[in-house]
Amino acid sequence: MGKRRWIGLMAVSALIAGGVAPGNAREAMRDRLRERLAEREARPKAPGGETISYGSDALQTLDIWRAQNAKGPAPLIVFVHGGGWKRGSKDNASGSFKPRHYPAEGYAFASIDYRLVPGATVEQQAADVAAAVKALVDRASGLGIDRRRIVLMGHSAGAHLVALVGTDERYLRGAGLSFADIAGVIPIDGAAYDVPAQMKDGPAIMQATYAQAFGTDPVRQKALSPTLQAAAPNAPQFLLLHVQRPDGVRQAEALGKALQAAGAKAEIESFPGTGLQGHAEINRRLGDPAYAATATVDAWLKRVLG
Repeated sequence: MGKRRWIGLMAVSALIAGGVAPGNAREAMRDRLRERLAEREARPKAPGGETISYGSDALQTLDIWRAQNAKGPAPLIVFVHGGGWKRGSKDNASGSFKPRHYPAEGYAFASIDYRLVPGATVEQQAADVAAAVKALVDRASGLGIDRRRIVLMGHSAGAHLVALVGTDERYLRGAGLSFADIAGVIPIDGAAYDVPAQMKDGPAIMQATYAQAFGTDPVRQKALSPTLQAAAPNAPQFLLLHVQRPDGVRQAEALGKALQAAGAKAEIESFPGTGLQGHAEINRRLGDPAYAATATVDAWLKRVLG
């Protein structure tokens, strides 16, 4: 048995010995691994960022970096972090490359916090995404932003949230916006675009997280599923990125087909990487010029935003 696997089994055994049920022990171990990955990937905040509150809750804040050397209002990328809808933050789950790379490419870049489960619902989280965009739109002239060239980008649970906001217009309407205010959406390696399917076929280790986020009501689960909300209208363009996790591949392809059938332009791009490590790497390294997904996203942004 490999050393890494032996250590993992010993850790799970210790949790079980401490009175944690086997299934919960595996979930607790996975939570600890995620937290360690987040800590390892955390970097000092890129210089030049400004923090803005977009609501009264302490988590309703965002950081924004202005476009460098912009000649006139700049396009805006709004990033939504992952973390199973219950953890993560703009400070440790955005990766270190994005707030440097995108402003250097001529885009303003914002990374948002949002209220977390169980203190908030997934519906409130999607509303937070829309509210953060509205706060930036309202400050567009002062921040040098072109309010008509906005792209939503999110990783993991954040990929689900930006896809949901990009397919169910009620969240944008609740903030006084519409799909006309969103030029495109980039979900990164999400795996809950069809919630009922993921709760049926997804990894057993994630089922407690899904149940906490989406509950047991099939009607609510469907309403929170971008794939099942993808009938027109939608945001006009999508770029779906995934690594080689079977459920992530399956879910991205199904969402892409649903969007295309509804008349939205949806591209699907596949990259190397498996398991939690590949899932984390595509987020951590996006914006690194040496990482393949960076060039793919850069080319798409230039086509969509000009």
